[in-house]
Amino acid sequence: MIPGWPYSVVAALEPGRTSWTAVLDAIRPGPADDETEVTATQVRDVVGRLITAGHWQPGDPDILIVFDAGYDVSRLARQLTGLPVELMGRLRPDRVLYFPAPPGTGGRGRPARHGPEFALADPATWPGAQITTSTATSRYGTAVAAAWDRLHPRLTHRGAWLGHDGKLPIIEGTLIRLQVDHLPGDRDPKPVWLWSSRTGAGAAEVDRCWQAFLRRFDLEHTFRLYGQVLGWTAPKIRGAEAADRWTWLIIAAHTQLRLARPLAGDLRRPCERPCAPGRLTPGPGPPRISEPPREDPLPGQCTETRQTRPRTSARVKEPPSRTQLRGRENLQKGTHPQSRPRTRRLNGKLSECLINGWAGPGGRP
Repeated sequence: MIPGWPYSVVAALEPGRTSWTAVLDAIRPGPADDETEVTATQVRDVVGRLITAGHWQPGDPDILIVFDAGYDVSRLARQLTGLPVELMGRLRPDRVLYFPAPPGTGGRGRPARHGPEFALADPATWPGAQITTSTATSRYGTAVAAAWDRLHPRLTHRGAWLGHDGKLPIIEGTLIRLQVDHLPGDRDPKPVWLWSSRTGAGAAEVDRCWQAFLRRFDLEHTFRLYGQVLGWTAPKIRGAEAADRWTWLIIAAHTQLRLARPLAGDLRRPCERPCAPGRLTPGPGPPRISEPPREDPLPGQCTETRQTRPRTSARVKEPPSRTQLRGRENLQKGTHPQSRPRTRRLNGKLSECLINGWAGPGGRP
């Protein structure tokens, strides 16, 4: 919105492909705040409100929360321990993970805490995938997902773990490599690496994870609607508190539009494909509410019919006659300065010389 005022937004996705999202919370982290701690507090509050409202009950599947590459998913999974959530995020292609340590042999020395490494950029370190699925998609061709269970990052006493007391934890999860045939604008796409905090996932859970990650981009359509249609970035706000109030006004307006979808008519051009009932999207333009015309006038409004005045035509019936060019007319009459013959100019100069007594080269008149 304004440089230095980022917002952390939590939104719920609907089943099926759609551009509508239900924004649940939005907070503005401060300049000195830890992004991971702020995100963990925000997610904990949202999940608590969902449980209180009865949207999640004991026995239901865990709530799947998807993050992008800018979040430390393993640390978030550590801070959100005890909640019925499953975290999944994207990893950079240069990350290195580790398998569980082999069982101890009873020899001397400290037992190993990490097993063989798994470098995402080095295929030589990849063992055979434990789960492999293949799915035919309409936008990306064939999507092949390979999964390895119980991989964890190697933590060190640096950065966010500098003040941690005792041994550093081992945070295990499922690593997923997603490869598709093509993208809408790229014929040679690179693989996507995902990490889920769930261990022991099956083939159905692996497909659910990468499909949910692709659905995460529905939130980008919401941000575009906020900025281009609802005017989130239009006002020149100088105060942080005013920016928070304006953000929540935009969220309230977007929620009203989302709830009013059954009242909107699918008004499209003849060349456009109509949407299914209840699947109206906010693009390419804002939805228009279909309302029957009002028969009776509004209270306090009177109508009056006046007779129109006859209008005079401003169009000239007969065009004016074309006038000839003045230069061409002077040439025809012989009065133009350039119309005098060359011989007359020479005779005039000779007569002036004789009258003034001009002398030739010899000095004689």
